[in-house]
Amino acid sequence: MKSKEHEIQKQYFQWAAHVKGLELLHAIPNGGHRHPATAAKLKAEGVKAGVPDVYLPVSRGGFIGLAIEFKAPEGNPTKEQRERIDKMQREGWCAVLCWDFEAARRVTLGYMGMLQLNLKDEN
Repeated sequence: MKSKEHEIQKQYFQWAAHVKGLELLHAIPNGGHRHPATAAKLKAEGVKAGVPDVYLPVSRGGFIGLAIEFKAPEGNPTKEQRERIDKMQREGWCAVLCWDFEAARRVTLGYMGMLQLNLKDEN
């Protein structure tokens, strides 16, 4: 994961650690550069290209769960990421791309039905 993506995701998890209801939220360390032997081992274990960075396996609003792929502001998703997100959406997931912390925060709160409550608390 690129440095900016890392910082956005890190900020997201620092925030999420203080939000009740997000206890099942977790990251999938799927990207990044690895030694070829490690990459081969992970591929044999089922690691796939295009898997989103973050999963919340909690059903809400008719969705199976929430998946977020983080991108740096100037970043673009790979073909595999777009295809995986499209397939996940067809299978009932709320799967999205987020280019900054605030977008990911709002998506998560909206998904969990906490957005209006949180916005009232901020005013």
